[in-house]
Amino acid sequence: MTSPTTHVRTQVGIVGAGPAGLMLSHLLSAAGIDSTVVDVRSREDIETTVRAGILEQGTVDLMTTTGVGDRVLKEGVRHEGIELRYGGESHRIDFPSLTGRSVHLYPQQEVLKDLIAARLARGGDIRFGVTGVRLDGVVGDRLAVRFTGSDGTPVELRCDVVVGCDGSQGISRFAIPDTLRTDYVRAYPFGWFGILTEAPPSSDELVYARSDRGFALISSRTPTVQRMYFQCDPREDAGSWSDERIWDELRSRVAGDGFSLQEGPVIQRGVVPMRSYVCAPMRHGRLFLAGDAAHTVPPTGAKGLNLAVSDAAVLSQALERFFLDGESDLLEGYGETAADRVWRAQHFSWWMTSMLHRDEAATDFDARRQLGELGTVTGSAAGRAFLAENYTGRPMALTNPKSGAAEALRLTAARTP
Repeated sequence: MTSPTTHVRTQVGIVGAGPAGLMLSHLLSAAGIDSTVVDVRSREDIETTVRAGILEQGTVDLMTTTGVGDRVLKEGVRHEGIELRYGGESHRIDFPSLTGRSVHLYPQQEVLKDLIAARLARGGDIRFGVTGVRLDGVVGDRLAVRFTGSDGTPVELRCDVVVGCDGSQGISRFAIPDTLRTDYVRAYPFGWFGILTEAPPSSDELVYARSDRGFALISSRTPTVQRMYFQCDPREDAGSWSDERIWDELRSRVAGDGFSLQEGPVIQRGVVPMRSYVCAPMRHGRLFLAGDAAHTVPPTGAKGLNLAVSDAAVLSQALERFFLDGESDLLEGYGETAADRVWRAQHFSWWMTSMLHRDEAATDFDARRQLGELGTVTGSAAGRAFLAENYTGRPMALTNPKSGAAEALRLTAARTP
């Protein structure tokens, strides 16, 4: 026998408990705006799935100023630069001297733990482990998110606005008809072979290496677990690689000037495809897209999580103006405002990727040009500053000075030279 449908009313329905959805719910709560978040994953799954996390200065400012930044400051690792390695030598990009800003290494799952804890402590409504999510009335006057709760009860969530934050594989973007949606896609001809290893850090900061064999990235997760990547064929079978073969490949890509890797048992391995995507528009009727539901970037520029947070900051300002002031102008302009930062991040991620990766179709001319570009970037203050400004993050858009996010956004803008 089918259980009767439970009817729930909220102002903002949010599909997806990732960085965009949880940050948006957190910011709206501070402004007194109700929201309900639904996700097909369990809380445990969300909080234990290991994801990278380089937080821009603006993301850290937004978290700390709105009360969810204690752990990122205590447990996150502040990085004041990165190393670019090519030709067997390292070249450091010093962020504070170039921009006055830095970044924090703090994994995405830790950000999500902080946001979930904050929302639940304030009585927030997060529905984990739901199934059968669908959107009804996106265009019309009977907007609803329908799903089956984790206890098997059908739920109709009535809301004024729905925000799709359910990632690149979610349902939200497909609620925009094909005839109205443009999908901008760039698939790269290579992927990243990623490993987790039980070893101490090989470097205090991230190392981005370009070699004749291809790209490699050396980074950390904890004092005892490290994350490393090397460029590979996107169809590569990670399970066929032995630990020794992996280490041989990584050593060959960072060799030179005495640099050596701290090695240990490989405890996780897998291949990550490299892809860029942007959905336009980011709004359809009363549906708004944020985070990976609207755009994805290759991980080279460390922008994915930060773009999700930026979307939430921009959309929260627009929703505050709509619900508290009765004005819809910022909501109508949300997609255009958010897309400006998205396309800048797409450019930076593409630029970092093309500068450091080996293209199988590249000629000797292309290889020499690539080295010339790296020399230009590392050998001039202007080149280093361009990389540092984009890596540490430009200020998020401040569209509503009265919003709850405004203080953090002003702080971020104040750090920009």
